[in-house]
Amino acid sequence: MSSSKLEQLRQLKEDVKLGGGEKRIESQRKKGKKTARERINLLFDEGSFVEVGAFVKHRCKNFGMDKTKAQGEGVVTGYGQVDGRLIYAYAQDFTVLGGSLGEMHAKKICKIQDLALKMGAPMVGINDSGGARIQEGVDALSGYANIFFRNTISSGVIPQITAIMGPCAGGAVYSPAITDFVFMVDKTSQMFITGPQVIKTVTGEEVTSEVLGGAKTHNTISGVAHLVSDGEAECIEDIKKLLSFLPSNNMETAPIYEVQDELNRLIPELDEIIPENPNKPYNMKNIIKAIADENDFFETQADYAKNIITGFIRLNGQSVGVIANQPKVLAGCLDINASDKAGRFVRTCDCFNIPVLSIVDVPGFLPGTAQEYGGIIRHGAKLLYAYSEATVPKITLIVRKAYGGAYIAMCCKELGADVSLAWPSAEIAVMGPDGAANIIFRKEIADSDDPQMIRVELVDNYKREFATPYKAAERGYIDDVIEPSSTRKRLIDALNMTASKREVRPSKKHGNLPV
Repeated sequence: MSSSKLEQLRQLKEDVKLGGGEKRIESQRKKGKKTARERINLLFDEGSFVEVGAFVKHRCKNFGMDKTKAQGEGVVTGYGQVDGRLIYAYAQDFTVLGGSLGEMHAKKICKIQDLALKMGAPMVGINDSGGARIQEGVDALSGYANIFFRNTISSGVIPQITAIMGPCAGGAVYSPAITDFVFMVDKTSQMFITGPQVIKTVTGEEVTSEVLGGAKTHNTISGVAHLVSDGEAECIEDIKKLLSFLPSNNMETAPIYEVQDELNRLIPELDEIIPENPNKPYNMKNIIKAIADENDFFETQADYAKNIITGFIRLNGQSVGVIANQPKVLAGCLDINASDKAGRFVRTCDCFNIPVLSIVDVPGFLPGTAQEYGGIIRHGAKLLYAYSEATVPKITLIVRKAYGGAYIAMCCKELGADVSLAWPSAEIAVMGPDGAANIIFRKEIADSDDPQMIRVELVDNYKREFATPYKAAERGYIDDVIEPSSTRKRLIDALNMTASKREVRPSKKHGNLPV
């Protein structure tokens, strides 16, 4: 082969690597953002990334596009190794036509999605785009639809992770929403269906892009995003850490890591962590971290629906999904947002063969007209549905309150808990002792000469008799009452015992989730 042809190839590849050119690259960096290729290099093991479709070009001839050169079609696509595992990825290039999506841009993404699905490997998308390429009209819309379809078909088969590292508007936001996890970067990421200018025109509201769809908004108010990072490098490190908890596909289990932490480690501080006063809060995260390998807890949606906690730990090197009530927020009550958050997380774990640990301290569902009018019945049913549908190992640990329908919703035996444990501080009942006494002993209290004294006495009697784990244990709803300090060992025992679990559901197209 002549040297001129090799030189031509090398030059073409160098041109593609430059994207929109030095001027636009510099503009990107001034905004505190990295280029698409810099992001790709941060994600993949050094030297492992293989680019696919570098020479793809658009076919649009309208509005002067026939004279417009768009290197790489505004998106870098390919595959490589992340911590030695095969991963597919795309990164939109904002320096090329603002990363806008046209027909061929979408085809490049779809090709990588198809490969990821066929090979059974995780898919990571890095979004930084001005949205649909208006010059390409319906071809751009068709491109989005093709991506959404593939997101949906891949859902529950391979992990799909999206990083928002710039603007993401209009139809572009739906692909991230279908994926399993959405990461955002503080101050440089935005997601919204309609931007501030359109909103002002239609409704008269004035709002900035950051307030409307910034990382803090979607991590605290909407719940669209799962994690927020201070910078792009930190965001990509978080993605890599999340990938370490996930299997490559639904036919595999998550990687098991060697750990130095002793599997029989006792945790004496847990014997004292539950306050004597049943209404006093404490931080549930302290329990989660105490039992986890090396006290490491990877939390998801940490700033959304804080009354429930979701995230991943390892127990003896094995990935475990944790759902836990947080007594520090709303007393740990379940509400609309908590039900959605936890239900979605349970289903994600079930998709990818990750055992679920539920740590329970819940006084009930949050009362009030706002919750009832907002559909707490429907939203609460999502959590019931998710637990009932899940066939992965399910372990439940009740540490304090487990009242009424919320006791059921946090994965009781009848919802399929394979192992149900309780601490001596557990209170398992239809409702709290005060409320129960008011109903059961209404007549005795009303007829008494000293209603207050008799009420206190009856409440104390009820607590001793029913607000304990032992009535539930007598009937087999609790498998064992354990010393808190032995929790880590007992949970690892339960995981080992349930490792070979096989459970088959009736054949059907799909269930009808109460969306």
